[in-house]
Amino acid sequence: MKSIFLAVIAVALYSCSSNPQTVSAPPPTLPVLSITSGTVTTYKEYPASIEGVDNVEIRPQVSGTLAEVLVDEGAFVQAGQSLFRINEQPFRAALNNALASLHAAEGAMANANLEVEKLTPLVQNKIVSEFQLKSAKAAVEVAKANIEQAKASISTAQINLGYTLIKAPVSGYISRLEKKKGSLVGPADAEALTRLSDVHNVHVYFSLAENDFVSFKEQYPGETINDKLKQLPAVSLLLGDNTVYPLQGKIDIIDGQFDKNTGAITVRANFPNPKGLLRSGNTGKIQLSLFHKDALLVPQSATTEMQDKIFVFTLADSNKVTKQPITISGRSGTDYVVKDGLKVGDQIITDGLGSLQEGMVIHPESAKKLSALKK
Repeated sequence: MKSIFLAVIAVALYSCSSNPQTVSAPPPTLPVLSITSGTVTTYKEYPASIEGVDNVEIRPQVSGTLAEVLVDEGAFVQAGQSLFRINEQPFRAALNNALASLHAAEGAMANANLEVEKLTPLVQNKIVSEFQLKSAKAAVEVAKANIEQAKASISTAQINLGYTLIKAPVSGYISRLEKKKGSLVGPADAEALTRLSDVHNVHVYFSLAENDFVSFKEQYPGETINDKLKQLPAVSLLLGDNTVYPLQGKIDIIDGQFDKNTGAITVRANFPNPKGLLRSGNTGKIQLSLFHKDALLVPQSATTEMQDKIFVFTLADSNKVTKQPITISGRSGTDYVVKDGLKVGDQIITDGLGSLQEGMVIHPESAKKLSALKK
């Protein structure tokens, strides 16, 4: 009896083990976004260098000892203001010597004229030969030439004397003073005395790659580059600390040719600088606006990056997940502008990306449609 009871229990256990009940988890519910198109403006940043409207090297025109330094480093000076004075004594002595040479030449001229006046009647009366009169007249011409030469020497001496006082050619800020009082200076010096930068306006230079340049110029009407420049919107400048410079600039010049080494073309924007916040040598970034028609936008949070490529998870047939690479042409706020990889009507998953796998089935939940139309 006992053996029969055990056999019944064994049969029951075998029957239970041979018919297990499988419980499968339901697919996760995730938000899905439908892609639409519209017009959007994006901003692209380009490294830029800043220069003053006029950057002038201040160099001496004559050699001598620096007698006075009349400005300090970093000072703002007006055009025509005195900056340096070179010892003028040798140049004043040269001027006095030139004046003395003029007086001597004028005296020789007077003597030559007197000789001509004396010989003229004598030649007429045939007392002396005509040759002597001709020689006297030649002496007059030589005296005239000596006077002109002396006057030229005076002009040169006056110019050189004027060069001893070095003045600012433009208004602007003084850079470092490379030479101090008592230094021997001259036109052939390797270093300038200082540099003067006029920064009431500044020129900001940046470069566009060939593709960017083509896209940039195709957006604006006009037959020529000059016509297109008139239609360009204002541009913004990001400073070194990523703050935006408060005043906007205008692109006014595009270089005439591409750089063979870099394949880029140089563009110049002009910015007003009334408070002198910008100085020559500053660096920053130009923010250039680009318009995109029929653009597709996806939130950056709905993308994932792997090996320098950007992917989204799209919803395929039967609610299966597909990992799709996309190409980005720019950013608009927190969204990417998609150049390739998606089309209008595609659905992308916007949340829970970390748990998604290729071919996985989900239960889609409609998210708010993303409109690419930006105001």
